[in-house]
Amino acid sequence: MTKQYTPAKVWTMDNQNGGQWANINRPEAGARYEQALPKGKQPLQLYSLATPNGQKVTIMLEELLAKGVKEAEYDAYLINIGEAEQFSSGFVEINPNSKIPALIDTSADSPIRVFESGNILLYLAEKFGHLLPKELAAKTEVMNWLFWLQGSAPYLGGGFGHFYAYAPEKFEYPINRFAMEAKRQLDLLDKQLANNEFIGGDEYSIADIAIWPWYGNLVLGNLYDAAEFLDVASYPHLQRWAKQISERDGVKRGRIVNRTFGEEWEQLKERHSAADIDAVLAKQP
Repeated sequence: MTKQYTPAKVWTMDNQNGGQWANINRPEAGARYEQALPKGKQPLQLYSLATPNGQKVTIMLEELLAKGVKEAEYDAYLINIGEAEQFSSGFVEINPNSKIPALIDTSADSPIRVFESGNILLYLAEKFGHLLPKELAAKTEVMNWLFWLQGSAPYLGGGFGHFYAYAPEKFEYPINRFAMEAKRQLDLLDKQLANNEFIGGDEYSIADIAIWPWYGNLVLGNLYDAAEFLDVASYPHLQRWAKQISERDGVKRGRIVNRTFGEEWEQLKERHSAADIDAVLAKQP
């Protein structure tokens, strides 16, 4: 590190040192402007972006639809976090934490709001009776890994990803600190998958759906451009799993929803029916 930082007695916000998110992040919660959210006709209304956390939910919904659960039909509206749309009054009403994704279930007697991506997966699994084992021990193992992901991914994203890919300057200490933790996590998953086809055991579940957008994308080279730096090829069981999950139709479909970057055939700003995804995937060479 080339600079020595001495913390002030009382912290104050410095917009000049926040990198590309400096004009968005603030130390206060709540709405910053009045704007209602759009609403569609499907039972579930999703407001999201195709980040790893956003992909969790759209993959889950597409997997449910692939199983014939028609009640899992959804409208997916883009929330552009780069334009601070997560701070509109309409979005904050659904998720007071102003983070994507956020879901409204309009099929209940009174609309139910659901926020935090892991909780949305659990809500949908319990509501529709799929992708979560019913037997206690198997269910508990899946939940172990779902909660592991919710606690571990911030070290990969807000830790490693931020300092390696997004910070305005690269410093050795935070990159090394979070690279060490990211590799420990990759090794943990690799060891788990050495003796299990899926994360939670023999069955594909919400544990896989939660973990793949983060760690599957990472080892497949789709996250932070860090595959070589983290030597992801050294985790063969994790590589096998990541490729296997990527070939599922629900994953292929769900990963492109609310996506506005990448190839033309993987960008779908909004989703209101299966035909919307079909039209985009048809562009794939």
